[in-house]
Amino acid sequence: MSTRKSTNAGPEADSGRNEVLAEAVRLRESGHREEARALLVPLSERFPDDSEVAYQTAWVHDTLGLEAEALPHYLRAIQRPGLSESDRRGALLGLGSTYRVLGRYEEAVAALSHASEEFPDDGALKTFLAMALYNTGKAHDAMGILLQLLASTSRDQGIAVYGPAIEHYAKDLDATV
Repeated sequence: MSTRKSTNAGPEADSGRNEVLAEAVRLRESGHREEARALLVPLSERFPDDSEVAYQTAWVHDTLGLEAEALPHYLRAIQRPGLSESDRRGALLGLGSTYRVLGRYEEAVAALSHASEEFPDDGALKTFLAMALYNTGKAHDAMGILLQLLASTSRDQGIAVYGPAIEHYAKDLDATV
């Protein structure tokens, strides 16, 4: 099997890569995850340095509950250039979430903290970071993140009215008068 990067392969190889990748994504999105995996695993072996293929391979493993198998693909995806901003966000969230599901909580916190710094406006990353913090016994920090996120994103009128108070308490839950 070829181990050339898709960017170094000829147009015919790239074309085949693109068609197989598109079909695998279509299959995953339509609920045919095993069929998508059957296409992505060999594609990933054929293009081991392709971040997009690695991300899609990780994602399909994740949707099948095969988190341990997803992990190396997520790592390859984020360690190489080539992902769109949206896919990079998804890969970082997937990596952190996968660490958490595998019980590797400290690694989840580290990955999700880094991702939240890279994408500070991403509420999903903050939510998964809060879950990982909870798992490490840092419920206070987790609660602060969730309260800040709630205050800044909720459309609930009651929360909007108390938004400034919620934001204040998010910074120091133990504050008393």
